[in-house]
Amino acid sequence: MRVWLVFALMFLTACQPSGVDSSKPTSEGIPEQTAQSNDGSALGLRAGTQAFARAVARVEPVAERMCVRSTKGLNCDFKILLDDNPRKPPNAFQTLERSGRPVIMFTASLLARAHNDDEIAFVLGHEAAHHIKNHLARQRTNAIAGAVLLGNLATLTGAGAIGVQTAQELGAAVGARSYSKDFELEADRLGTVITARAGYDPVLGSKFFTRIPDPGDRFLGTHPPNADRVKAVRDTAAKL
Repeated sequence: MRVWLVFALMFLTACQPSGVDSSKPTSEGIPEQTAQSNDGSALGLRAGTQAFARAVARVEPVAERMCVRSTKGLNCDFKILLDDNPRKPPNAFQTLERSGRPVIMFTASLLARAHNDDEIAFVLGHEAAHHIKNHLARQRTNAIAGAVLLGNLATLTGAGAIGVQTAQELGAAVGARSYSKDFELEADRLGTVITARAGYDPVLGSKFFTRIPDPGDRFLGTHPPNADRVKAVRDTAAKL
């Protein structure tokens, strides 16, 4: 069934990234020296990469402990990678290896554009939260449900094989997006907790949202408005 091709395209990963040594975590909640641009400008690649290494060392053990405590049967051994290709656009995402091990990927350009350690730590906490909340599996389930629903409707209306296939692909795409905004806000809230427990300021980290394009509230959009995300972070942080 061609609908599986749609699922595969949804979960493609980057190729041949370079790893970051995260073998020296610090104590949970204990702040240490961090980088922050004095004039409000981007850190640049060198300082951003150094900030990334610090964030990995502090955020990863917190995320793994939280994952172990709050899930059952989920692989909590995070692999955090840096794609150092400078031509790749700013991005960070979470995916899975075939073994089920969670992978978090950052691009070098995202690190270069960050303004401080807190922003990098927050993005890392957000991506870890996606895995802890099992969003990929839930998204896949929604995609399958959408494919089955529209495929059956197309069959009942007398559509041919191509029509049914097209309906399945459309259903998969719609199903995968149906709760994506909720997933993002859920990851923002849990990511706030992870970031704070690692000793960073999630509210300061969420200012990253103020410098990226605002998706607004588009129909079938994958991300909520930036203002909603900042509010989710502030509301969560206020309760900590």
